[in-house]
Amino acid sequence: MLANAAEHVPVGDGWTYEPKWDGFRVIVAREGDDLELHSRDGKPLLRYFPELRAPLLERLPTRAIVDGEIVLPLNGALDFDALQARIHPAASRVERLSVETPTRVVLFDVLGLDGGSVMDTPLGERRALLTDLLRGTSPLVIRTPWTERAEQAADWFRRFEGAGLDGVVAKRSDQAYLPGKRGWTKIKRDRTTDVVVAGFRWHKNAPGAEVGSLLVGLYDAHGALHQVGGVSGFTAKARIALRDALAPWQLGPEDPHPWRAAPEDAVRRPGAPSRWRKSEDGAFEALRPERVVEVRFNQLSNGRFRHPATFVRWRDDRAAASCTIDGLPATPAEELSALW
Repeated sequence: MLANAAEHVPVGDGWTYEPKWDGFRVIVAREGDDLELHSRDGKPLLRYFPELRAPLLERLPTRAIVDGEIVLPLNGALDFDALQARIHPAASRVERLSVETPTRVVLFDVLGLDGGSVMDTPLGERRALLTDLLRGTSPLVIRTPWTERAEQAADWFRRFEGAGLDGVVAKRSDQAYLPGKRGWTKIKRDRTTDVVVAGFRWHKNAPGAEVGSLLVGLYDAHGALHQVGGVSGFTAKARIALRDALAPWQLGPEDPHPWRAAPEDAVRRPGAPSRWRKSEDGAFEALRPERVVEVRFNQLSNGRFRHPATFVRWRDDRAAASCTIDGLPATPAEELSALW
């Protein structure tokens, strides 16, 4: 079951609220000693998180299917980059990381018990089932907190961004579990910042004709330009307009550029590997890093946009050198122990 985005926490009778955990969505199925973990799109996950097998067998009944999120707490906050690093083809590395950076599973729903489906059961009753079925004390398997108080949800929303939470999810207590349907409501932060446009990628369906995404960066205290993310979601008309707007700043393949000249480990640049894919194309069209754009984003992860940002407006009144990493909004960390 999925969620639609909203700007504000909905209030009224029947609404309940949970923290929105920032990790890998997972369906856990146990049948005796057989245990399967699958991502939202069906990828098997247990091989990457072997430390979760014993705790899940300890805490789940013999036949059960539950819904949750795999998260990785590190230094009092959830670390999505460290979680992504766990998706690695080398079994020896996976085993080592399972000890060095163990993950947890936060469970928030139950879909099946004793061989039968409970998805038509109202959420309030499914939550009671989830509470009752969990046994043992392993700290690696946790039931998510929830509340019927909108003010509590708003407090979670304000306080726990620094702990790596992704916002709040609102659900109706009388609702069935609807696979593939967007019946929940997610409320995520929405802010703007100014960034330097240093490159772009062509749209996959119109290379050379339409701009698919902008590659944007910010300067550190030493004057190095680091990529902080991408900007996408343009209409076809806007993609063509961007091609023409960026043409005067486009560089040739041999022209100097901050992401070409610096050593590979000196700056973050396009083409960082993705653990979900065997390879990542680092090719991009370089631009003189002189234009500034205001973008809208909803979450930061280690100084980068966690998701693609959206275009707001050009900021031709601002010098690119003034756009620094220190200007990103910072939220003090709150200890996750307040939630689990």
